[in-house]
Amino acid sequence: MAYQFKLAEKLVILNDRGQGVLIRMNHIKKVCTDPKRRPSYFTDKSMESAIKYINRKFPNFDIRGGSQHLSNIQKQKSAVLEGLHSYYESFIDVMEFRDHVYELLNTIDASQCYFNIAVNFDFTKNYLDLIVTYASVIYMLSRIDDKKAIVGMYNCAYEFSNGNSDPSFPRLGQMLIEYDHPWKKLSEEFGPHTKSVTEALLSLLMVYPRRNLSADQWRSAQLLSLLASPAAMLSPACCDTMACEYLSMEAMERWILIGFLLCHSSLNTNANSQNFWKMALRNGLYITVIRDEVLNIHKLSEDFFDSLKGYSKRIPDIKECKEYVIINCGALRREKRNFLRNALKELTKVLEDEPALLGPKALFVFMALSFSRDEVLWLVRHAENIPKTKTPEDYADSQMAELLYYMEKLRTLLAQHRYVIQRYHLQYLSQYDALALNDTIQGMYVCPEEESVLMSSFVSTLSAMLLISGNVRLSGGRISSYAYTSIGKAPLALKDYPELAKVMNMAQFHTRMMDNVNELLCETADLSILCFHARVFEKPFSQSSEDVSMQRNLTAFPVICSHFSQCLHPLCPEETEDIENQSLKLCVTFLEEISHQTCTAVLEICAEQCNLHEKLLPKHSAETISTARNKKLKKSLPKKGDVPKEKPGTESLRKDRVIVTNLDKMHQALTELCASYSICADFTVFKHIIVPAEFLLAQLEIRLNKVIVQMANYNQRTHEIAQPSDLLAGIQAYVTSLHSLSCYINIDVTRLVKNVLLQQMQPLDSYGAQTITTLYINCDTKAFTPGGWLHQTKNQIALKVMFFPKFLSCRGSENVLKKMTIVGVILSFRFMIQDALEEVNIMDRHCPFLMRPIKCLKDFIYPDGDIKVTLGVYEMASAAGLPCEIDPALVSAIANMQTDNSSIEEEFKITCLLLVFIAVSLPTLCLDPNSFYRRERGGHQNNIHCLATAVNHLAAAMFTVQRKNIQTQLQEFLKVASSILLQLGQNVERVEIKNRDSVYLLLHMIVEQSPFLSQDMLEMCFPYVLLRNAYREVHKTFIHTMG
Repeated sequence: MAYQFKLAEKLVILNDRGQGVLIRMNHIKKVCTDPKRRPSYFTDKSMESAIKYINRKFPNFDIRGGSQHLSNIQKQKSAVLEGLHSYYESFIDVMEFRDHVYELLNTIDASQCYFNIAVNFDFTKNYLDLIVTYASVIYMLSRIDDKKAIVGMYNCAYEFSNGNSDPSFPRLGQMLIEYDHPWKKLSEEFGPHTKSVTEALLSLLMVYPRRNLSADQWRSAQLLSLLASPAAMLSPACCDTMACEYLSMEAMERWILIGFLLCHSSLNTNANSQNFWKMALRNGLYITVIRDEVLNIHKLSEDFFDSLKGYSKRIPDIKECKEYVIINCGALRREKRNFLRNALKELTKVLEDEPALLGPKALFVFMALSFSRDEVLWLVRHAENIPKTKTPEDYADSQMAELLYYMEKLRTLLAQHRYVIQRYHLQYLSQYDALALNDTIQGMYVCPEEESVLMSSFVSTLSAMLLISGNVRLSGGRISSYAYTSIGKAPLALKDYPELAKVMNMAQFHTRMMDNVNELLCETADLSILCFHARVFEKPFSQSSEDVSMQRNLTAFPVICSHFSQCLHPLCPEETEDIENQSLKLCVTFLEEISHQTCTAVLEICAEQCNLHEKLLPKHSAETISTARNKKLKKSLPKKGDVPKEKPGTESLRKDRVIVTNLDKMHQALTELCASYSICADFTVFKHIIVPAEFLLAQLEIRLNKVIVQMANYNQRTHEIAQPSDLLAGIQAYVTSLHSLSCYINIDVTRLVKNVLLQQMQPLDSYGAQTITTLYINCDTKAFTPGGWLHQTKNQIALKVMFFPKFLSCRGSENVLKKMTIVGVILSFRFMIQDALEEVNIMDRHCPFLMRPIKCLKDFIYPDGDIKVTLGVYEMASAAGLPCEIDPALVSAIANMQTDNSSIEEEFKITCLLLVFIAVSLPTLCLDPNSFYRRERGGHQNNIHCLATAVNHLAAAMFTVQRKNIQTQLQEFLKVASSILLQLGQNVERVEIKNRDSVYLLLHMIVEQSPFLSQDMLEMCFPYVLLRNAYREVHKTFIHTMG
């Protein structure tokens, strides 16, 4: 019987095969036109004569007669065969595809198949798709300029290798010659099929005009609105031709324009055909062939009909339609996109609030996606080829991002709630469709036995679906049912039973909701063609990124890159790598730009908050206190011309909420940008999992590192740098503001801050840039002059130790004491930091299990024991923030300075001399007027109290390296220093006694801070009564002030 030809199955298979062959031809065309990828034989000068000979004689060339031209091919025959084999096989695929299409079209005509898009949708759609695909394959074949040279060179190499021509070459060569003028030859081939093709095309009259409406007509009909009729919100969306409602307008226009180009006789004999054809011509200038290959349909039609007799009247029709398109079409399409933006927004909001409506209203979603996709693709193919018009802005859309965003949101909703859709349609199929189909079959006055069995099987399958568990595949029934009932001599002709066709169409859509939602999404919302229009794709992104109202939609662009894998085909694997690279490149470019803008907004807010926080620092309070004091004491008020300084917090006061501050604008921009990340947490592009938030974190990490370094205000010329307290305040302000980012977007700000601060503790960050640690280490020692700030880092201490072996070469005791004071300041600051760390017990709170063993080991170890063990424990304790009797950092730095030629005994002598030199230089400190002790500060005005720290720790470190007893050597230092200071009291007339009492206290401080010296040792060398008198004298000079 006729249905045994399996026409529907063959249409599906050939369409897929044809799509692969078409993609293959497009790929070969691109390769042959790209100088970088073109086969080397076409750029080799030695092959020029062979190529010219083959093109001139093709396909009838004699390898013996043309041996002088083909000698180079003979020499490289193996390489030519290998290099051109895939191209040659691709052309054979075209020939075989053509043969199968011929056979199937003839079988369909012989079977007198019936085509009507409203009755047997799949069968008619696949038939028209095959015609257009076949014509596109032949057209793309004709666009390959080197096809004859490729085929000819391959056949020559084959004949040189095997002694005879390739078996397929004669037919292949003839086919290439025939399709030099493809449209003329194709129109001749389709002459016998005109009746079937025209019948299928004219069935679109029920669909195309109804779909080809203006935005105003859509608006008046409240298209796609679920809120237009609230009472019917729960009613299932259905109609007689459900699949036609989301059928692509682009596909229909391609069918109509190419179909009537091939079967053009209908345009002169059928008024409906002519009007229908002109209607499609008024909808655009270009139609897509494949990828970025388009047809200028008006030019092609005009040239084609100009070459045919009897079609001169069609040329004015074409020109009139083209003029209409140029004048009106851009504005009409712009209005459609404006309507769809609002319609999709409303649809998305409703379905997000009530996802259960996806069951009865799934058709609305696919319609919305299909309509939007048509408008996006129309704009893309026309934006690449903008016609000469007075309104070129109609071919650019700065609000495209919003439409793409809501398309992606609808896709996401369908994916998230697919089980809702499946459950709804499972019940619908078994409890409604099965009953309706059964009633329709029962009401048929004629139903042959075999057809009755088939229909009963459909009914029983649908009725039993509630009992089926697991995934259900219903594609087989969808494929075969329409083809069987569309054959002319079929006992049960579907065209005679429109009610049956309606029920079957509805059931077919419902079965697709069960097992084919993903494929339906590809049909209605696939935007993979944007991969081949990168420039057009990037332009609306750039425009939208500059518009604050569009920034919340920007993430739609990188998400669309996940569609690009859908355009691949197994017949052309060579494309995979290029498309993957292009997809990832576009995706990363978009995400980096979005994260850059978001990062900029975040850091601008942080900078503003940092400025506000800086105004609250204690150093700015002096002026405020002075003003308040003057006002209280009724001193002179500021002059009238003076502008009163604004107090911190005045920026929060506003008389009218309408007034928008700069900070408000920043927060609005940040809100919009962060909203774009809500489209999805992650997506996949060619097996690469993309997480948009990670791009933002990476950008923030880079930028925050730079900001912190900039906040240090390091001047390389003067070696000036910000005070650490100011830097810390700025970092705290930034961190506080950054934590508010988690209110906008789900990212781990704590992890970000930890990563950045940990990097700033290293010499270089993860990108090789300098950190604040490096800057503070490299800061010149002049920044640490007496009376300056005391802040320094651990690594700086090690570097300063390098000064000490050279101290003896210094001229004069002042230089030695000054450098010792600087080192004492550095060490004092370090111990202050350690004390602060101990006071807040951070380490004890966070890792007590680690700190307790370290403390136990530290208490157990004594400096007199094994020095290696002692230093190892002290190094661990120091890293944990615990003070040690011997500083391991200093020991390590001093040990590293020793050379192979240095003698320990010599170094020991130098160290002893250094301590003696310091001891005998102490009286010179009395000459400095800043050497007096200030009780309120707990130290000397010129920081000489830090000498105690320097002497104790440097002596301990140096004698540890030299393996000498620390206590013994410090006792010797104490005896020398005491003896020298006691001499100050012998001459009361000398100038040195001015700050004598303050210097006496320095000796007491050395003993008090040393773990190796005691008060008993001091009293043996220096009378305690002198210390008591010294303390009484320095406290007398302290003046108490009140108020």
